[in-house]
Amino acid sequence: MATEGMSREEAEEYQKQLVEEKMERDSEFLVKKAERATLRTCLRDKYRLPKSEQDANLMELAGDDIDVPEELLKMVDEDATEEEEKDSILGQIQNLQNMDMDQIKEKASATMVEMKSKAEEKCCVM
Repeated sequence: MATEGMSREEAEEYQKQLVEEKMERDSEFLVKKAERATLRTCLRDKYRLPKSEQDANLMELAGDDIDVPEELLKMVDEDATEEEEKDSILGQIQNLQNMDMDQIKEKASATMVEMKSKAEEKCCVM
């Protein structure tokens, strides 16, 4: 093993150092996992997806050590703002202006013809 050729005190110091390094790595890993969980939570809120109990537990374990990169948070916020604008009444009106009215009329008339033919098939009175 790595402790061969060391005195007892050196071996104990080496083991203590290994344990401290492992604890530090584990702590950093937990923080990274919590950061990812925070980002997933932001995205779940944005897209109205169900919450994850596992993510909530990870964030709780990490406490205040969570630092999600600002670029990612900005991206989520920008996307949320764009979605809100699209969902608003003004966004819907602007969306209507971009649509081709002839295409809408053709689709509506095709739908009516289809509905009429299905109704005729089902009802012998028509």
